Amino acid sequence: MGMFLNSPAPFEAYKATKAGVYFVDKSDLLGELIPAFGTEDRYYCITRPRRFGKSVMANMVGAFLCKAADAEELFHNLTILKDKKYTAHLNTHNIFFIDFSRMPRDCESYTSYINRFQNGLNRDLAEAYPQIAIDIEGAVWDNLLNIFQHTNDKFIFIIDEWDAIFHKSFITPSEQEKYLEFLKNLLKGQVYVEFAYMTGVLPIAKYSSGSELNMFLEYDIATSERFSEYFGFLDSEVDHLYNIYKQNINNPKISRKDLRLWYNGYHTASGRQVYNPRSIVCALTNNQLRNYWTSSGPYDEIFYYIKDNVEEIREDFILMITGERVNAKMQEYAATAKELNTKAQIYSAMVIYGLLTYEDGDVYSKQGTNGAI
Repeated sequence: MGMFLNSPAPFEAYKATKAGVYFVDKSDLLGELIPAFGTEDRYYCITRPRRFGKSVMANMVGAFLCKAADAEELFHNLTILKDKKYTAHLNTHNIFFIDFSRMPRDCESYTSYINRFQNGLNRDLAEAYPQIAIDIEGAVWDNLLNIFQHTNDKFIFIIDEWDAIFHKSFITPSEQEKYLEFLKNLLKGQVYVEFAYMTGVLPIAKYSSGSELNMFLEYDIATSERFSEYFGFLDSEVDHLYNIYKQNINNPKISRKDLRLWYNGYHTASGRQVYNPRSIVCALTNNQLRNYWTSSGPYDEIFYYIKDNVEEIREDFILMITGERVNAKMQEYAATAKELNTKAQIYSAMVIYGLLTYEDGDVYSKQGTNGAI
């Protein structure tokens, strides 16, 4: 077991999630992913707003597939194991699990940041394949190709917070391009890649205007119907959790209507209404309605999104503060341009970060839920 290769970390993380009182089984996601293994369409990037279960799902995928731990007891009562054709994949794969939001100590440079991953991957390979000469200082992709040529072993890459580097102040634009090139060299067209599953907040198009990562199939919350039921809680799932809440809390102070009013701030491309998972779990656990979502991010991000177009959106903000809705055209719930200049770009970015709520063609600030203004 290594730091990144076949680490028990995703198993332990998902085990803790499943042990929670307000756990929701989303394991059918695996049934959507597994058929793509080893095919040309083996690169998936799923983007969602913050606190919408991206890391939980990444941990689940790792826990189910990775050789590091025996997860049969963990998954035995989940829906994925009711379909016997998927049991052959349980804990049978070599998994690289990489969370790009993790930083080395006292990190102030791109070199320090990327070396943590590249050197760590190489050290894991040297430990796992002592019979093969691994160049610790060399390129990871060269070592992986060498291993494949000797053993025919393939690897699954699970990448969480792929876009975290773009939010680091010490990373320059040229270093951002180097990072994209790193991912391209590691993944694109490589025969040792059995499958790549990547998550983040904003889509690849936000950062890459070229062909570096164009092998990924991208799925966002606004325009992609596929996977919409796996991120966020559906109405039926909140009904189930609310029944658990009523049975477990001596003096319940939250009504089912309250949860709908406070936390159902998103509609998926399939038309389904979804609730922010963190907000629902925190509210039921604490027996208190609060603005749990916005406490997970800094409010100064609002200024970042509006600074380039204050005049045009000022009147809209006044309306939203008073509770009115403003019609807006979403661009995949994300700012796909390098700069945020138009209202559509600004509001799209604010929705994906949860600073505004979007429904039926309108953006608005919803007290207590995803709205932050």
